[in-house]
Amino acid sequence: MTKYNGVEIAVIGMAGQFPGAENVNEFWRNLQSGKESITFFSREELMAAGEDEAIADDPSYVNANARLNGKAGFDAAFFGYRPDEATIMDPQIRLFHQYCWAAMEDAGYDVTTYPDKIGLFAGGSPDNNWENYTILRNGQQKRVDEYSASQLRNITFLCSRVAYQLNLQGPSVFVNTACSTSLVAVQRACMSLLLRECKMAMAGGITLNSFSGRGYLYQEGMINSKDGHCRAFDAGANGTVGGEGGGVIVLKRLAEAIAEGDHIYAVIRGSGINNDGHDKMSFTAPGVNGQYNAVLKAVNMAGIAPDSISFVETHGTGTHLGDPIEIEALRRVFGNSSRQYCALGAVKTNIGHLDAAAGIAGFIKTVLCLHHRQLVPTLHYQRPNPAINFADGPFYVNTTLKEWSHNG
Repeated sequence: MTKYNGVEIAVIGMAGQFPGAENVNEFWRNLQSGKESITFFSREELMAAGEDEAIADDPSYVNANARLNGKAGFDAAFFGYRPDEATIMDPQIRLFHQYCWAAMEDAGYDVTTYPDKIGLFAGGSPDNNWENYTILRNGQQKRVDEYSASQLRNITFLCSRVAYQLNLQGPSVFVNTACSTSLVAVQRACMSLLLRECKMAMAGGITLNSFSGRGYLYQEGMINSKDGHCRAFDAGANGTVGGEGGGVIVLKRLAEAIAEGDHIYAVIRGSGINNDGHDKMSFTAPGVNGQYNAVLKAVNMAGIAPDSISFVETHGTGTHLGDPIEIEALRRVFGNSSRQYCALGAVKTNIGHLDAAAGIAGFIKTVLCLHHRQLVPTLHYQRPNPAINFADGPFYVNTTLKEWSHNG
């Protein structure tokens, strides 16, 4: 029988949109089938999206992006906004209202009648293009006073805006830690629940950009892929590709979720958070020691042995620098092994890098794998990156759909 130590958090609701998936169920079907949801644009589509012809003709131009469909729709009246306010509002804030509502519905709760405090922890990606566009547009039309408009177009008001409209009275915290934003939001939500600051908490993140119908210029050694595909841990890996999407989960202390009959998708047993300081090659580079210590903290908090873990969803950017560092940090936690018993996953091979929403995408993927007891394929893996020593560790890259068996 599983033993709990009182710090466990239950995942009781989920919602979101991802490239090629309008909801979590579609996302799961895409993962099961090994679908790559990267869009490759024709020249006509690029020109229609406003791409510069000279840029599109550059030999290093990659006509790929993991875009989100249906991102323009928003039921303004339902959430208490006038049409002119909704027009100015950052589209990320618009959609995030909907994700929060849908996640609470999935959990079986009505935010308008729930009697206890609900917290909200989330982040989004700054979009200077949107801010500049709406400053100009509103300045010309003067439909919304500038003070109010500044709070609608600025992504840092994401959580407080949703909390106001949905009457959420727990902590409302906007998180911005770059690629780790939405996972840090989950961790902070767990800590808030354990501190009894709220009875339930929502956590997640979102990323949209104003030019998702365009590609990018490839630069050797930078994060973007040479051909628009992400090949995590593969010898041919040369980067990832940008994407859009967002997700929200609903959390509750496990003992209360069980007592109150909630549907439980998964249980968070431990977490770890830190920073590398300057113990790494450069500001934007990852560090082995920092990742090792964060993972070790999570494992120790959970009170489990590393060799009981049979799957790790990785950051998996498919870069020459990042992938080997990530696996080395994990290997230090798990130790050497003569058998490969722990599967690795990397959702970026399916949907690209969602920036502030990258972590929640991988988290929801893993929760779905637990819920359905299946491991889904990581795409484009053929030969191991020669800088990664898979032979002396417990890890292997899972490339097929298979049952997720366990030993208790």
